[in-house]
Formats: sequence, structure tokens, C-alpha cells
Amino acid sequence: MNILALDLGTSSVRGLVLDADATPRPGALARRKVHLTTGEDGTGTLDGSTYLACLAECLDELAAGGHLRDVELVAASAQWHSVLPLGADGAPLGPVLTWLDTRPEPLPGARGPVDPDAFHRRTGAWWHRCYWSVRLPWLRERVGAPVGRFVGLVEYVLGELLDEAPMSVSMASGTGLLDLRRLEWDVEACELADVRPEDLPALAPHGWHGRLRPEHVRRWPQLAGARWTAPVGDGAASNIGSGCVDPTRAAVTVGTSAAVRLVQALPAGAEPPPLPEGVWRYRVDHEHVVTGAAYSSGGNLYAWATRTLRLPEGAELEAALARAAANLRVRANPRFGGDRPPGVSPAGSGELRGLSFGATAVDLLAGLMTGLCRLVADDLTVLESGVDAPTEVVLGGGAMAASAWWRGAFAEALAPRAVRYQRNPEVGATGAALVATGRIAEAAHLGGIGRTDEPGPPNTVVVDPPR
Repeated sequence: MNILALDLGTSSVRGLVLDADATPRPGALARRKVHLTTGEDGTGTLDGSTYLACLAECLDELAAGGHLRDVELVAASAQWHSVLPLGADGAPLGPVLTWLDTRPEPLPGARGPVDPDAFHRRTGAWWHRCYWSVRLPWLRERVGAPVGRFVGLVEYVLGELLDEAPMSVSMASGTGLLDLRRLEWDVEACELADVRPEDLPALAPHGWHGRLRPEHVRRWPQLAGARWTAPVGDGAASNIGSGCVDPTRAAVTVGTSAAVRLVQALPAGAEPPPLPEGVWRYRVDHEHVVTGAAYSSGGNLYAWATRTLRLPEGAELEAALARAAANLRVRANPRFGGDRPPGVSPAGSGELRGLSFGATAVDLLAGLMTGLCRLVADDLTVLESGVDAPTEVVLGGGAMAASAWWRGAFAEALAPRAVRYQRNPEVGATGAALVATGRIAEAAHLGGIGRTDEPGPPNTVVVDPPR
């Protein structure tokens, strides 16, 4: 059996074919960059139709290479928090609002939850611009046409491809409207969003599977019999793909953005463990939750520096960063894109301090990257307050694969914890495949995890026998 794993990210769409052991098939990776529209006002949007076309191109490329043969299961890792208004005919009424968009705000006179602490415990979220409780009323005021329904980006994409596309409990938890214990739309959250539960997407039941529509089977006949599984939020999938599936291991994942997270077992209906103030909690699936903190800055800091500064490249840059960090000149607030919840700093809140005529472009980059390391270390301490002991940390994600120096900077900031590194850059797709096959526990024994200073090729993921 082969598994097609889709990673529906913010900067790119990727399709990756893995074997039954979640090992990537050689050469079976298709990637398309997507254009994220950003602005000084906090805009962070994607075009839904263009995004769907990029995914279709990835499937075309994999099919042309013969990689979709024997695919029996399709898994997806998708960005949390996105929202797209649709008209009565199902057509988009505007762009997709991504997690990066900081413009939504409560309407004049709107009141938040009656008991904010209880609301946080039930939903794992806050009344905040990142969640649908604030986003839906704000969007209605701006769309200028009657809204038939709201969906996330992945529900829109899969709704165009499959016979049906209900919302998984993982994706629903990222809206901030889901009761995490009952796995139902939360009544108070819906009232804040000014939406009835029956007007929200249907929730996918445990074990749900979808199928391609007939018109798409003609385009990709290799997928005619494939079962499509409920999507997993990208952060949750990254934890699983990093081998961090219980409270003994925290995942620090840096892609376009960054996050630190812990996974815990929590069957539907069970009372959730205490939720520390200042961190969120979402669903991995019907049996697990993920708790953590996220940041709008990550690999995009490096991308900004590459565009803006005259930096050396490759080994020369790594050596220059090491020299700069030994005598760190620049201190930085890396909140270029504003805060993720519960913070409310707007886009454009980044700062550089300690600049002098002797400061170099590498000093600026070292300050920014080190600043993010420190934010993560502080929030991991908060996360650990809800578990029994300090955790081991596994670094993962494309930005971690690109810089050995940054991995070392994280190890220093997170000391004295043991810090390891998952060399596979496709942790989201791998994690989604493991969730889809019901093998979350086995992810604790993923291969490819080693010391932060160990070199290693990408895509080395194998599942070792449990120890």
C-alpha cells in the first residue's frame, strides 16, 4: 500500500507519496509555491481557486511520474485558522483569510465570553482575531454580499475534489468554536461568532473516509479507489511526524512560522488536563489533543533577511552566524507579523535594538533568529508547568533542515533540556500519514531523530520497532 500525503501550507502546496511504513518513496514529491498576499495593514490572504489549481498541478506531476499507482489512502496536513466565505452557489466571495491576517477585530459593542477562563478551558482558544468567533462577524461586514456558509481552506479544496468534505475535529478545533471534550460546536462560541451550529460545516465522524468525484477520477484514475481521510491541523501533524506523541517530548517546528507543542492522549468525552494560561489547545484527532504556543515568525525571518540584506550563502553564512552569536550585538523582537493568540501585537511589531555602525547584516539575522529561540524557550517553560517533568525537545521543519547554526542556537536556548533533531523536512506530511493509519504511538520510534549537530540526508524517516 502507498499513502499520498498532502501538505497544504501557507507558502507552498506539497504532495508526497510514502509506503505503508511512512517512508517517502524516492522522487515522489511534487511542490508548488503559492502567493501569499500581505500588507502593512496586517493582510495575510490566499486565493482559493489558485490554491486548488496548485494542488491539482502537484497531483498531475505525481501521476505523470507514475507515483500515484497503488495509492490506497490519502492523508492531509492543513493550516489551522483559515476561513473563506462562500456564496449560496458555493463560489468564494473573497480571498482566504490565513492565520497570518491580523486585521479582524470585534465589531463595535461586541462583548466577549461571560467567563473567559471557562471559555479557554472548553475551547482551548480565546475571543481573539485569529479565531472564527471574531473573524466571522468581521468578514460579514466586509464581504458586501450574502454569505451562504463559511469554510476553511482545506474544506474548500477538498469540497471541490471529493464527494463530501466535512470538517475534521482537528480542523474544527483550530476555529476556536469547538468544545474539545464534547466534540461539538460550542454554543457560546457560536453566539460570539453570530452563527448557528447547523450553519457550520458538518463534523467528520471517527473513521470518516471520502472519495474523488467522478469527474476527477477521469483526471487521476490511479486515485479512483483511494480513501481520503480527515485532515489534520498542520501543527498536530508536525508533532506526530517529529516523534513527539506524549508529554515526555515537545516538538519545536520551524517552517514559515514556528511553534512549540506537546501531545497528550485525551479520548472524546474525557475531562481535559489543566490548561496553563497563555497557551492554546487543539485536537489531533478523536483520541489526542495538542497544547502549545505559536509565532507568526519562523522561516519567514530568514526569507525576509535573504530578500533584504546582503548576506553570504551556505557554509560562509553559517560560519558568520557563529561568529556573530559569540558576541551578540543586536537584540531583536521577531514579531514582524504580529502576535499569535493570545497576544494582540499587530503586524509590524518587530524591533531591532543595539544597532551601531559596526553592525552587519549577519548581526541582524543572528539577533532575529536568537530572539525567536528565546520566545520558544519561555513558552516551553509554561507548557511544562502542566506536565510532570521537563521534556526532551525535538526540532523539526524545513527551516531547521536549512541551518545547523539555528539548530545549535535552539539547543543553547533550551538547555539544560536534551535537544534532538528530526532530519526529515516533511514532518507534516509524515505525521498526517501516521494519524491516517492509526499509528500515532509508533511515531515515538521514528527513525531520523539524532543530535542537533549530526549531519544527515533528508527524507530518512523509517519506523523502528518499539523499544
